[in-house]
Amino acid sequence: MPEAPTDGWRTYDEFAAGIATYRLPNADLSGREVTITLDDGAVLTLSFKDAEHVVCNGVEDPYDAVAVRDDVFFVNLPFTSVDGEALTLVHSTATHRALAVRSVIGAEDVEGVPRVSQRFSAGVTDGGTPTGDVPGPSRDLIGKRNVYRYSPDHLYEHVYLSSERYAWQCLEGVQRGHGDTDLSTVWKFQDGLYLFCFREFRIAVASVWLHDLGYALRTTGVFLGLTGDGRSEHSRAGGHVYPLGSVSYPDAQPV
Repeated sequence: MPEAPTDGWRTYDEFAAGIATYRLPNADLSGREVTITLDDGAVLTLSFKDAEHVVCNGVEDPYDAVAVRDDVFFVNLPFTSVDGEALTLVHSTATHRALAVRSVIGAEDVEGVPRVSQRFSAGVTDGGTPTGDVPGPSRDLIGKRNVYRYSPDHLYEHVYLSSERYAWQCLEGVQRGHGDTDLSTVWKFQDGLYLFCFREFRIAVASVWLHDLGYALRTTGVFLGLTGDGRSEHSRAGGHVYPLGSVSYPDAQPV
């Protein structure tokens, strides 16, 4: 059994290396156009030029996309037009529902506050009349315990403690033996599909994941954070989900 590392806390770029090994393949959205109207009034008009570039509201940036299900796309814009920001979108071509997460690296560290912040919005696309439930905050994962395998060298356990926090530990990989409790947000997109986001305290990194906890048991995600030498960096991630079990609270409930 490998021992825990003895040379200190790992940086974002160290633990993220190879974490996309088991990610689902990229989808090519070349030639597609979609307009997403968010519940805060913002409108995002996206025109996908090719397999790697999109024009959003007149500004060109790179993108990567994954077809999480036949009708559900996870699309991330790791901005090059502005440093230290990313926009992640999930939308369905069947229900015409959408959600957006904007992740931003703060200018400086603030005691007790994660360096990378996130803002969440639900929305609709211009593809047709929206159907089904509006995406929104969910308590469905509270009490669940899962293991996530991202590569032969990345194995992590998550315990979802409340609507605001989760606990993690690394079982295999450069962070083996490390763990923490960090801020998290969970939204339900549709049956079996949950947006899970975390914001770490100890290092400047945040992540956006879409967990397919139906039959697929796969997760697709992205990171935004600062490397060990202080550069902002975007990383793709993904892998397999292995449920370990869950608990339920008989009386008092977590926040």
